[in-house]
Amino acid sequence: MPFHKYIFTPRLLKEYDGSRDNYEPGTLEKYGDQLLTALNLMWSFSYYTSPILVSILYRRGYFVAESVGTFAKVTTGIGLLVAVSLCMRGLGRSMNMVYVRFAETLENARRNSDRCGDAKTALRRYDFDFHQWPIDYIVKGGSRKTTAQRNKNFWISSLPCQIAAYVAIHTFGIRMIYPGSVRLLQSYVEPMLIEGRTKLVTQCNGQRNKVKTADGNEIDTIVVDNRHKSANGKTLVICSEGNASFYEIGIMSTPLDLKYSVLGWNHPGFAGSSGRPYPDQDQNAIDAVLQFAIRELGFKPENIILYGWSIGGYSTLYAASQYPEVKGVILDATFDDVLQLALPRMPERISNIVKIAIRDYVNLNNTELIVRYNGPVLLIRRTEDEIICSEDSNLGTNRGNFLLISMLKYRFPNIFKPEQEALARELLSKPVDFIKNVPEEYCISLLMSYLSDNGNNGTSRSYPIEIGAEYTTEQRNSMVKFLIKKYLLDFKSTHCTPLPEEFFQSPWEIPSETDYVFT
Repeated sequence: MPFHKYIFTPRLLKEYDGSRDNYEPGTLEKYGDQLLTALNLMWSFSYYTSPILVSILYRRGYFVAESVGTFAKVTTGIGLLVAVSLCMRGLGRSMNMVYVRFAETLENARRNSDRCGDAKTALRRYDFDFHQWPIDYIVKGGSRKTTAQRNKNFWISSLPCQIAAYVAIHTFGIRMIYPGSVRLLQSYVEPMLIEGRTKLVTQCNGQRNKVKTADGNEIDTIVVDNRHKSANGKTLVICSEGNASFYEIGIMSTPLDLKYSVLGWNHPGFAGSSGRPYPDQDQNAIDAVLQFAIRELGFKPENIILYGWSIGGYSTLYAASQYPEVKGVILDATFDDVLQLALPRMPERISNIVKIAIRDYVNLNNTELIVRYNGPVLLIRRTEDEIICSEDSNLGTNRGNFLLISMLKYRFPNIFKPEQEALARELLSKPVDFIKNVPEEYCISLLMSYLSDNGNNGTSRSYPIEIGAEYTTEQRNSMVKFLIKKYLLDFKSTHCTPLPEEFFQSPWEIPSETDYVFT
């Protein structure tokens, strides 16, 4: 290829080829890339500080006709610098044989769309800017669009707050909720992402894939297929990361250590994924990941566990609501409603703007989603969580408590009367190990007896269960303790500590008569 065709080819990061896995650019490419990176960082910094910069320039009188010439000179100078940098980079790449081989491999893979073909296998020897990676799977069908239902009279009366909420969310707000989508942060953690990705590819035999969603975003995924290596490998764990986490350095490590097959993905706008992490785009992303796992990788839904950490619990529960036949859901350090976390952290005088912004544009309400999934669920609560608690060092304000109670109230409405709901809040204000004297076999026999008598054949995938209408207060209280201990695990740690293997357990479900034997 002539050198000018190398100008816009992707940046090569690594070659997974034994000892020579670090790509060393030549002098021209190196300095050309450094100049472009510096200009890009300057642009990002200017974008995020634009209100301050505009204010300073205005006060100094730059927004007048006489300043047009100055702006033109600055713009022309920057444009020339960009052009020179691009030419340096293209020329340097054309003279580097390692890069030339990579460019030829990439072009060959683009011509051959087979995900498992030789061309794509050869391309997987390289790590490079993901935006030019060929698409491996395309979702067919319409995209999902989340719209808020507004009361017209209220909307008109609150128009100033509506405008402020829209501007806030579409400028800094979405980046505050999902700081991982900020390019400056991504530039800072890029070496760690490369290192983590290298480990997944070289040590775990991971395969990176690009999945195109129904709304046109391209999602960066990686799959480690252990189906032929272990019993756990027959189950696929799909990991949904937190608001500043990436699959390269995220929660995949725990199920991988247990030899599960694991699929990681990055939220829209994170690392190699395009788009922005608004709820509708995130929904389309996790839907595309599930379709890819089922239709392309060949995993059955009943062999898939959905695992979400922190804000990834929203993606996980949305997927569970759309694919109710999945094997189970594991939620680690997640919350009931993001609004309940946002309000205590924002000034009270702007609470109306915060409510509108969240409800209309970023309505991450896990309480609404968890009642749409009837399968097994396990909640893992961090007892020293500094993020998910409304009040520091107060376990009773952990928003996971409220998510658990909401689920149990829906599933067992006659058990969780107001008195029992108050008991549950009191029990959850302390570590779950403080719950003593739980008659487990007695409670299981009550559940199985009810399901059998009411034609459920011992299956728990049909909620709500009307068990408990005739129970005494003591029986209900025993069931409350039993259900909390079955659905909740406590992990003595802060929010970001990696989850130890022993806490990653299959979610509990009511056993059938053939599964359970009394001792």
